[in-house]
Amino acid sequence: MLGLGERERDELLAWVGEHLTLVRRSASGERPMYWILGIGFVVGLAAHVGGFLLKTSVTTEPLLLLADLLYALGWALWTSVIVVVFVQLWPEAKKRQYKQALDAYEATAGRQARAGTGQAPDPASASGDA
Repeated sequence: MLGLGERERDELLAWVGEHLTLVRRSASGERPMYWILGIGFVVGLAAHVGGFLLKTSVTTEPLLLLADLLYALGWALWTSVIVVVFVQLWPEAKKRQYKQALDAYEATAGRQARAGTGQAPDPASASGDA
């Protein structure tokens, strides 16, 4: 695995076991995506404000063109990050919350059913497919 010796492989697997949540989060791509969106928002907002300030302070044509381009680029960048957050990330977060709530409910219902009858419940009836 990864060209590692047996000792290094065992140490790597032990570390992954201890930090499983972090490894899953990093492997799923959430953390880099959040960093990219955060940096895009900050850079876009800075470019937008910089373009606005440049537009109000310069009088020569080439700098006005640069100011307009910087202003428009910054506006497009930071507003696109906001759109991604509300169209993509927010609904996904809500889906995860609902799934976690349903999983917790089903686990609790399964434990209660096993405690009451001494056997595992039917998976079809537990998921509402009956």
